Amino acid sequence: MYSPTILIEAMINGLLTGAIYALIALGLTLVYGVLHIINFAHGAILASAMFAVWGLNMLGGIDPYLSILVLAPLFFGLGYGVQRLIIGPAAKGDDGNILLITLGLSIFIENALLASFGSDTRSINSDFSFSIVEAGPFLISSPRLVGFAGSLIVTALLWFIMSRTDAGKAIRAVAKEKLGASLMGIDVGHVYALTFGLGCAALAVAAGLLMPTFYVNPRVGGAFVNIAFTIVVLGGMGSIPGAMIGGLLIGVVESLSGLLLGESLGQIGIFVIFILVLLLKPTGLFGAKA
Repeated sequence: MYSPTILIEAMINGLLTGAIYALIALGLTLVYGVLHIINFAHGAILASAMFAVWGLNMLGGIDPYLSILVLAPLFFGLGYGVQRLIIGPAAKGDDGNILLITLGLSIFIENALLASFGSDTRSINSDFSFSIVEAGPFLISSPRLVGFAGSLIVTALLWFIMSRTDAGKAIRAVAKEKLGASLMGIDVGHVYALTFGLGCAALAVAAGLLMPTFYVNPRVGGAFVNIAFTIVVLGGMGSIPGAMIGGLLIGVVESLSGLLLGESLGQIGIFVIFILVLLLKPTGLFGAKA
């Protein structure tokens, strides 16, 4: 039987990790909330952002956290352009086409990364990666604390944009009633691209927060997206607060499962929750249709 100190420390680490998971899920839930489709390219875009963080560090010695200032607007622009110039025109208004296009983008990006970097795993070596903060009897990873704070800030910023700005009001209008929003003069294509860009920018921030303690290879995004999808279903599809709360819960469940069952079986708890939510409360914690 584990001592209370070990269990509490595992829960704290789970909360810190869960905040990063929530940030990854935010992009997924934003795109679903407005476009009403699952973006199959989400994991590949995350892997691209992580390679970009690694590349800036290797080539220019840029700190992963500072790289966020460069990559977040860059990936916002890339996401906006991809939706506006590729996904939108090719989909021709059919959601089924959007699914296929994002799946094709995922395959293209992953193979482009494999061709460029090979299948080797890469990481960033930094003294900060191994620094810890002592909080009484608990030892907490400093990079995870930074990741937790960064995730909360980005979530609060996205909530502010969605609830307090004209762009956010337009996004919510299109999400609720696309035809009505269009009749009111809202450019639906612009809103779609704006939403996709925000989702990609969130992934760029997540990549910068992840790289001090994680690795990257062309297929790394898939594992994160599986967890992110569980978070989106748990929190309620399209809900920003739901994504954050769901991410924190999933982080704690993964940490405790890893402690009690062994690290190799740590994600069993996540998928048990996924199945239970689908069976018992498919609308998620915040009532959005899952």
